[in-house]
Amino acid sequence: MTRRTTRPLAGFGSGDLAAAGGKGSALGELLRHGFPVPPGFIVTTDAYRLLLAETGLGAALDSLADENADDGGARRALFAHFGMPSALRAEIGEAYTALGGGAVAVRSSATAEDLPGAAFAGQQDTFLNVVGEEAVAKAVTDCWASLWTDRAIAYRRRQGVDPREVAIAVVVQKMVPADAAGVMFTANPVTGERGEIVVDASPGLGEAVVSGRVTPERYLLDRTGKIRSFVPGGGEVVISPDAGGGTREQPGSRSSVPSLANVQLRELADLARRAQEHFGRPQDMEWALAGSRIYVLQSRPMTALPPQPLRINAIQRRVGPFFFEMFQERPYPLDVSGWMEQGILAMLHRMAGSVGVRFPRVEELLPEEDGVVVQLVPPVPRLTVRTLAAPLTLARRARQFKMADWKSDSRFITFLEQVERLNRRDPKPLRWAEVVGVARESFATMRGVTDLRSSYLPGIFLPMLRLRLMLLALGRLRLASALIAGAETMTSQANRALEQLAAMVGADPRLATAFASSETSALLRLVEEDPAHAAFRGAFAEFLREYGNRETVSVVLSSSPTWSDAPEVVLGLVKVLLGQRPRTADQTGAALTELKRHPLLHVRPVRRKVLAAVDAARAGMAFREDSHFYATKVIPPMRRAYLELGRRLVAAGVIDDAKDVYHLRFEELEAITDDGGALPPSVRQRYRPLVQGRAAKRRELEGIPLLDTALLFRNRRRAVGVLVSGTPASRGRAEGPVRIIRGPEEFGRLRSGDILVCPYTNPSWTPLFQRAAAVVVDMGGLGSHAAIVAREYGIPAVMGTGTGTGILAEGQRVVVDGSAGTVLPAGADE
Repeated sequence: MTRRTTRPLAGFGSGDLAAAGGKGSALGELLRHGFPVPPGFIVTTDAYRLLLAETGLGAALDSLADENADDGGARRALFAHFGMPSALRAEIGEAYTALGGGAVAVRSSATAEDLPGAAFAGQQDTFLNVVGEEAVAKAVTDCWASLWTDRAIAYRRRQGVDPREVAIAVVVQKMVPADAAGVMFTANPVTGERGEIVVDASPGLGEAVVSGRVTPERYLLDRTGKIRSFVPGGGEVVISPDAGGGTREQPGSRSSVPSLANVQLRELADLARRAQEHFGRPQDMEWALAGSRIYVLQSRPMTALPPQPLRINAIQRRVGPFFFEMFQERPYPLDVSGWMEQGILAMLHRMAGSVGVRFPRVEELLPEEDGVVVQLVPPVPRLTVRTLAAPLTLARRARQFKMADWKSDSRFITFLEQVERLNRRDPKPLRWAEVVGVARESFATMRGVTDLRSSYLPGIFLPMLRLRLMLLALGRLRLASALIAGAETMTSQANRALEQLAAMVGADPRLATAFASSETSALLRLVEEDPAHAAFRGAFAEFLREYGNRETVSVVLSSSPTWSDAPEVVLGLVKVLLGQRPRTADQTGAALTELKRHPLLHVRPVRRKVLAAVDAARAGMAFREDSHFYATKVIPPMRRAYLELGRRLVAAGVIDDAKDVYHLRFEELEAITDDGGALPPSVRQRYRPLVQGRAAKRRELEGIPLLDTALLFRNRRRAVGVLVSGTPASRGRAEGPVRIIRGPEEFGRLRSGDILVCPYTNPSWTPLFQRAAAVVVDMGGLGSHAAIVAREYGIPAVMGTGTGTGILAEGQRVVVDGSAGTVLPAGADE
């Protein structure tokens, strides 16, 4: 051994993760900056690596199968078998003597722990009150071996951490004979409130608290250390140092009186504030009180911390459901920096700016931590001086650009030509920069739709206003929504094409049986491989060519597959449409019939003007829907480019799956060069840790919604006996069993006559309405796709319930009243 593998704790800092591990580097950093950290030394990761290299332990570990939770015990046994090299043992003994000997705490400190998004809390071992050189050497060996506990192996696998990239250091510190100890969080771990500090405490060593052996007393403090609330502990057990080394347990006692004095709570709060300010993020800290002194034993980033709770105004509550409907899944970094920022949001900025409205930047709408979106903040558009001229600007565009002419506009024709050119480009033979260029060209092509929308959308407002004024004068204003819903759109055409596919299946007994009895994954194999179904396969392929650009989840998420990427979703829709119930009379047709019966419409000029107003309003709605559909035409070539970049990053060892490319930002992909072919090793060194950190952060946030829907619907009151209430969106009443469909992968579960209950909708959901008896949606309003199609199909719809998927139960029989916007228990009104 030619280099020292132990160094004093104060010799390490935040930049020494590779040598000291997560725990050791953080403690060294705190000690160097005046925090009350017990003195000690670190057995560095070099010692672990030397152990593997010099004893044959490394080769023995490598000889075992790939990391598997079942062989953790065999791996740990190897550490005892090979032992510790004598020189390394002697050096640890010298460091222990220099520390003054006596009782110490020996703590594992792996290089993949105490990181943002991956705490590895409790995955490696700690040994308390260790006394004597032999005991210290054994504890160090046991810490090394704890890198291979079953729990540590399983945790690493979930976090996507390569075991070959992990090393472990060991922290040896003077033992603190604690009178009381525990943990504290510098932000509220439940609510995310950054203005609160939470302290858990119990008599004796903190092991009782961190191991869950005791119910600690809990203090909720403000930032100064003042108690906001206190909950007594259970006092089940007290763990204390034993005179001969190790620890002992004895029964505790329950008390309703706080064990920490106000001065101690203020000191803990001060330490919490200082640590958070120093590290720049909320901290999870372990502490101990011995006599009158408080010590910090650990500080690591808080994980799974909800974002700071939002406080929203009336405007945000109104627009929030519209945006939340689009963000049912957390966007990836590439979603935000690519398609959203340079495509969809660029369109919103351009359109809002054309009438003098400032739309928030993407970082205001979707704030991030560690490169991952943590929250959706409903926007508040800002008016500018230019807004005063908006009516004139809109009127000018409405006169200049006639809705009936938009598909013959040269910009639309150019857009389609550009899309076709994009689809002809195969990214596989292109250089890296050229593949990135395909994505760039997709953004540029999207600007064609942006220009069209900026020009033609103003033409919607005047016809809509004119129609509503006419209906008001006729006393038929309630018919407005139903009349507009009957527009012919690409969505309605796609739905009819799906019906035709379902009819083909129904006409083929063998295929119909397969659809009725098979899962969609099996159906996809059958359709793609069975020669007997060539006709259906051809029709299905033609459908995907025409409509395969349709999004499955949201138009803002390029990471979500399109129908072409997920053909099993389309087969699920075909399965739903098999044997569909006869469609009820549509509300659009009924509304038009009722309007035509009005006495004034027997007067020919009045009739002509009113019906022309209906047609103009429908044309506007069709433009809104169809321009949305055509905008998604650029998503498939963009996704092909992204996934080709992903495949090359897999080959370079940067990511493990091509889809992981979405963890990178677009500008990071632009910065990569391929130097004539293969990506250089520096790309892996730079970007793999970024991907792993963001993936870990994303997993950490899995259970935390982007927006608390209670903020949007907190003032809503339900009448007695009402299960769920929302916006009445399509008239009528229907009874049936609840079927909760949370995403496209579940489309095939819907049965004829079910009450469809879902968190959100987009155009790909609307074919389900042909079988549903009614639809109840957490998000959305009168102008959403669900509401429009529900009115067209004549089924009741309640939108914007906020909590329908959480309150209603699968199979529960309910009555949906689309006129009142309520959901009642079946039989409640009998």
